[in-house]
Amino acid sequence: MHRFHSLTEVPEDFGPSIVTVGNFDGVHRGHQEVLRKLADKAREAGCQAVVLTFDPHPAEVHRPEKHRGKIMGTQDKLDAMEKLGLDAVLVQHYDLDFAAQSAEEFVVDYLRKGLRAQCVVVGADTRFGHGNSGDVNVLRQLGQDHGFDVVVVEDLEGVLPGEGTDRRVSSTWIRELLADGQVAQAASMLGRPHRVRGTVVHGAARGRELGFPTANLDSQADGYVPADGVYAGWLLDEHEHRWPVAVSVGSNPTFEGVARVVEAHVIDRPVERVEDFDLYGQEVVVEFVERLRGMVAYEGVEKLVEQMRRDVDQTRDILRGA
Repeated sequence: MHRFHSLTEVPEDFGPSIVTVGNFDGVHRGHQEVLRKLADKAREAGCQAVVLTFDPHPAEVHRPEKHRGKIMGTQDKLDAMEKLGLDAVLVQHYDLDFAAQSAEEFVVDYLRKGLRAQCVVVGADTRFGHGNSGDVNVLRQLGQDHGFDVVVVEDLEGVLPGEGTDRRVSSTWIRELLADGQVAQAASMLGRPHRVRGTVVHGAARGRELGFPTANLDSQADGYVPADGVYAGWLLDEHEHRWPVAVSVGSNPTFEGVARVVEAHVIDRPVERVEDFDLYGQEVVVEFVERLRGMVAYEGVEKLVEQMRRDVDQTRDILRGA
């Protein structure tokens, strides 16, 4: 899959193409419906299947004080898209100058001239152009004016286990679930476990002292960090090795911590062999499978260690069937 970061990187002879436009934060099951439809139509027409997406997320530019953070970083978003059989992605830098374009300017300059779109596939809630002035109806009219077809993919409805009400699968819903620590429910909307990517850095080494050494992610990790608590999950190192982990998210209240950190303890590796498992400086991925409990301040180290042992046992049981 070609990865372009500006229109100037798109070859002059690129296309013709079938294009979709959107943030696609999380590349969740609703997004996947749009992207599969895009890929199918491109194959039928003998065209390139192309996504035009944005970085940073527009909400970071327009409403930074309200933006709750991206579900996933750009690298993981593009990797997820590539698995769906796309030919190219244009990651457009989003700023106020770009946002000032009219709906027609955007369509003509980026979709028709830049990517040579013969057809545009979008979700029903798509918006584009200055002030979000463009919607599906505007796009259809512009398609008639400038010679391309428009295909609208209807919303995908989702129901969580134990809930009887349908709701549109959306990035907003997934952020709400993650903010509540409901990572298993978020995974059902994403179609895969939620992940956070970051570099392993040195921490306070308390985990090692207690017999539970951890890989600590740096504070600039990519991806939405779920609610404080302990989780069962997986760690993927830079070689794509997959390790079962008990993950702690929070500020270590037992030790009166302040900074919020993500720490992953690889289970069933003897402490005396920790030297042969050096992840410092590596970029790793932590996947969240299921939440075990909330974050608690324990009265004394012994009670904390007892609970950590129970956490490891429960993690092992959960991941055995994952």
